Amino acid sequence: MRSWPTGRLLSVAARLVERRFHDFLAAHQLTHAGLIALHHLTAGPLTQRELAVACRVTDQTMSRTIGHLLRSGYIGKRTDDRDRRRALVELTQRGTEVLAHAREKERDSGDLLGAVEDYARFREDLIKLISIS
Repeated sequence: MRSWPTGRLLSVAARLVERRFHDFLAAHQLTHAGLIALHHLTAGPLTQRELAVACRVTDQTMSRTIGHLLRSGYIGKRTDDRDRRRALVELTQRGTEVLAHAREKERDSGDLLGAVEDYARFREDLIKLISIS
């Protein structure tokens, strides 16, 4: 592997981490879309539309994601006290716990990114690579 071009190393590493993380998510009845939605709900309750905008998906896609997260017990819905016509989506305790577990798994497990010595620096370098456009 030491002779491989950097692009190949990145590609193989991405596929391996993606597969391992997908397996983790599946074991917890989560999808990548669901995990992203949970992340955005940490700031507080949002309407379905606000959550769709934050996640950069369509309302229809968010509707399916919300349905799955509701069935898994990771989120709840309640009426907005300021506008009774609107429903707010919010994290449940179970959702908060699974999100924390996913973040810990990503950071600290040897089979995901925990194998990286300086996780914060690695993230910053990835962000730089992605932002060059």
